[in-house]
Amino acid sequence: MKGNLSKILNIFVALIAVVGVVLFVRVFAEDASAIETDVEIQNSVISPIISFSTILLYLAIGIAVLMSIVNLVKNPENLKKTIFGVVVLGVVLVLAYFTGDSTVVTDTQGKVLEGGEAGSAVNQWVSTGIWYSMFLGIIAGAFFVLDLVKGLVKA
Repeated sequence: MKGNLSKILNIFVALIAVVGVVLFVRVFAEDASAIETDVEIQNSVISPIISFSTILLYLAIGIAVLMSIVNLVKNPENLKKTIFGVVVLGVVLVLAYFTGDSTVVTDTQGKVLEGGEAGSAVNQWVSTGIWYSMFLGIIAGAFFVLDLVKGLVKA
């Protein structure tokens, strides 16, 4: 079974590679200045490679999510750890959201940027993202130091 699945997967990857090469060669077969100026050429040459890439991206995301879910269902101990990890990340996100602010965003001349008005939801979420990254960085640094100390104590 695994041998057949491996062969099928290799054929599938080869087909994807061949389609990608054909689409890539079509782009280079056209004149560069014509691609930049002619909308018809753009639609006939560039659009298919973008669509193909988008489909491959969605397919890869879907397969990764599906395989992760299947693996979690097969291994309930990992499911518990994953749920705990997601809950911890959620708590850190809530903490970051309430730490963040939505004050006005100005440029170097002091003018309010478009969409940067006080109380804007975008400002709140950008601030939340910054705080979230900082909190996760601090937590990661703490675990790094803890692991380093453990290693020194064992040695």
